[in-house]
Amino acid sequence: MSILMVTGIEGARSCAAAVAAQLGTDVEVAEGRKTAMAALRSKEFDAVLMDETLAECDPAGAEAIWARAGLAIPLQINFALSGAARLIREIRAALHRREREQALARRAAVVAIESEMKTTIAGLLLHSQLALSGEVPAPVADKLRVVADLAGTLRQQLSAPLRTSRETVR
Repeated sequence: MSILMVTGIEGARSCAAAVAAQLGTDVEVAEGRKTAMAALRSKEFDAVLMDETLAECDPAGAEAIWARAGLAIPLQINFALSGAARLIREIRAALHRREREQALARRAAVVAIESEMKTTIAGLLLHSQLALSGEVPAPVADKLRVVADLAGTLRQQLSAPLRTSRETVR
């Protein structure tokens, strides 16, 4: 895990060291837009903390940094008013919020995949059964039975892993 602090405030390096020690993470300090953009080009960050005064003085620069931050959590903080303890709380809260959102997204993906698979397999079974119920030549009926058997087997095999995945995500 790594964090980028964008601030020109005096004592930023000691604050970064305190954050790094408390969170057990790598913290880089960028003193302005150019160094922040260079840092963002060279590596991925989990969070980008920008000093509120820098953001207000250079809104275009702040937008460029946020756009380049990618999946990093953006935090805008007034470093002049916030101490290291508050900064650490803000970062922890943002990281926990991100973990919850990712868990919810994984759970939603599992449910969507499960629903899609069930719908596809149910459709295949239904079509096979409907085709078998009418006048169908023997060779075609044999192939449809094979497809129906395979779909039924696939449905049973997919149900167990999807249930396990859903329980793991919870």
